[in-house]
Amino acid sequence: MSLSIYDASVPVFKRGLTNLRAVLQKAHDHALTKHFEPSVLLSSRLYPDMHPLTRQVQIASDAAKFCVSRLAGVEPPKFEDVEVTFDELYARIDKTIAFLDGFDAAKLEGSESRTVTLTVPSGKHEFVGQVYLLHFALPNFFFHVTTAYAILRHNGVELGKFDYLGKMA
Repeated sequence: MSLSIYDASVPVFKRGLTNLRAVLQKAHDHALTKHFEPSVLLSSRLYPDMHPLTRQVQIASDAAKFCVSRLAGVEPPKFEDVEVTFDELYARIDKTIAFLDGFDAAKLEGSESRTVTLTVPSGKHEFVGQVYLLHFALPNFFFHVTTAYAILRHNGVELGKFDYLGKMA
């Protein structure tokens, strides 16, 4: 049995986002239980030059939707980066998962060899589709999911490895 680009991307992104949403819910509950303003967690960061929690979640969302869109050669949905509450972050994650749920696997057929061009501040980078997914998009997604987890854990939210990994199927 071969592993398709769809199987290596969409279900992985959905699981990561679902687990991130559950981690955010635990953080939200933690703030309410400990009687402090949830915005404290939302604006927290690991180091002054790093993005805060809200931006980590936005980038994780973008990484998932941009990856499958670029691989398929379709325009990704546009989400404004305006989330400032846990509820707004949940909604963004839900919109991203809904986009992934509605994504046609057939659009990713052959994308392992499709050229993906990524423009970043340092310039343009061209990847072959499989390399883009495995060596850039997935590591980028998990960097931001992991950083969000680390921000919350650093701030005392009681999280463990299985909160990050999620329920075993």
